[in-house]
Amino acid sequence: MKTAVPIEARLQWLRRFRDAIARHHVDLAQLAQQEIGKSEFDAMTADIMPLIASCNWHLRNARSLLRPRRVGGGGLFGLGHRVDRHRMAIGRVLIIATWNYPVQLVGIQLVQAVMAGNAVVVKPSERAPRTQGLLMRLAIEAAQALEPLGVAIEVRSASREEGRRVLAEEKFDHVVFTGSTEVGRAIAEVCAQRLIASTLELTGCDSAIVLGDADARAAARAVFMGFTANAGQTCMAPRRALVMREAIAAFTDELRRLLAGAPSATLVDEAAAAHSHDVAQRAIAAGGRSIMGTLEPRAGRVLRPVVVLDCPLESELFYGKHFGPVLAVRAVESIDEAFELHGRIGKYLATSIWTKRPSEELAMRAQACASSLVHFNAVILPSAHPAVSISGHGASGWGCTRGEAGLLALTREVCVTRTSRFIEVPVQEPSPTVQRIVSRLICWSPRAAPSSHAAPSPQADASHNDMSLQPTKAHL
Repeated sequence: MKTAVPIEARLQWLRRFRDAIARHHVDLAQLAQQEIGKSEFDAMTADIMPLIASCNWHLRNARSLLRPRRVGGGGLFGLGHRVDRHRMAIGRVLIIATWNYPVQLVGIQLVQAVMAGNAVVVKPSERAPRTQGLLMRLAIEAAQALEPLGVAIEVRSASREEGRRVLAEEKFDHVVFTGSTEVGRAIAEVCAQRLIASTLELTGCDSAIVLGDADARAAARAVFMGFTANAGQTCMAPRRALVMREAIAAFTDELRRLLAGAPSATLVDEAAAAHSHDVAQRAIAAGGRSIMGTLEPRAGRVLRPVVVLDCPLESELFYGKHFGPVLAVRAVESIDEAFELHGRIGKYLATSIWTKRPSEELAMRAQACASSLVHFNAVILPSAHPAVSISGHGASGWGCTRGEAGLLALTREVCVTRTSRFIEVPVQEPSPTVQRIVSRLICWSPRAAPSSHAAPSPQADASHNDMSLQPTKAHL
């Protein structure tokens, strides 16, 4: 087995990689604009800056997160034994890259795989081969400058055929994929057949839930940013807004004002623009209303942002079956109705809730729908924090990327125990007296620590004890 790359070498590589990204950030942004239509400013702020922030976060935190840790406790089984928990590299990791954030997403996954000590193979997206090709060249050059320290990074062809071949033929210990649920399902089937662990970061079709007490205009501005940023091609963007009746007028008025001056969006290709336009058109034909009164035709892969009011509940648009700057809006009469509609969707990554009174109860209701990110009074932006992890559930994938959880997910835990030489291994059953002591120990449990708020009164304690002796339906 190959010797693990020392953490110091990994940190040196990361510094070099980060500095190379900074030097070439204009080149990366221009390539992203040429390949997928992303504006240079958007590429710099939404792709390159989050990757550099993640590099800096890992430089500060990776060593402490990956260091061995002593495991305490254990009761009788801890006597005479020391347990240390180590984080070891998984081995060889394949990253199948996506195109919508061609620098940030694959870049952070690469950083985490290398910092965890793995050898890495990257299959770039066929839609952003030059952008990701430059990024990988910078990563490999940073590794080559440190030879023979052994940071191993390889790149394969960007074609879909190469992706299928690599996954089916080469040996890997873990696969990381970002993309659609349909492709993720196919990758999961291959990984299952080959017994390869995987992390699948698939799409969300999330909601923005605007309660009656919310600042509806602020909510509209944030939702507008969320569903139009990156031409609506963001897996955590809101696909629908569920707005309480009290807030709907102010919310839609602000959206209408913003849309009136909104520039057209350039999508990744003409097919993507056509699909988003057609989904909106079918929703309007089924009874929805364009917030601007009309639905403008698309021009190739260029599309004006669209908002459909009273979006039909059974429409593709309401279920978020599109990847572009189109938003469904529904008025709701209660919080329960909002969460009931939200719960129909089945794909969740980030749910946003707008209210002046954020609460644990509201957060728990969103989490119950399998959202791994719950934003109060924000959309997308807080998830750019490099310590925030993203994890899908069900049709939105599995496993974690980013943050502490994402880094540790690309390691395996190994526990190393050391036993005192004075511990004598038992080879036969002890005497009856010792066995009776063991039996008493099994039945004994430590008394719970008293509450820090207030000690119960003797009457309350007696009442509790009396009740515990009475048969209940549960006991029966």
